Amino acid sequence: MMLPASGAEATARLGELSRRLEEAAARLRGDGVEPEEAKRLAGECAELAADAAIELDRLARGESRGDFGGEFGQAARGQEELL
Repeated sequence: MMLPASGAEATARLGELSRRLEEAAARLRGDGVEPEEAKRLAGECAELAADAAIELDRLARGESRGDFGGEFGQAARGQEELL
């Protein structure tokens, strides 16, 4: 189970996932990729994209609760006071 990341950690993780996804996609587009390698690379791309979606969701949920501060955190605190 992963611990919640700070905004900076989540952003760094998204950058790493993006870099790895771009590398895997470039290998997949390369000439001479064998069918089994293409299958493995496609699966890797799907896993990386899913991990990035999870990280984005965590980041968005954290900011909406005010966990990371910033513009989104401020709006959430203001909305709670109105309720």
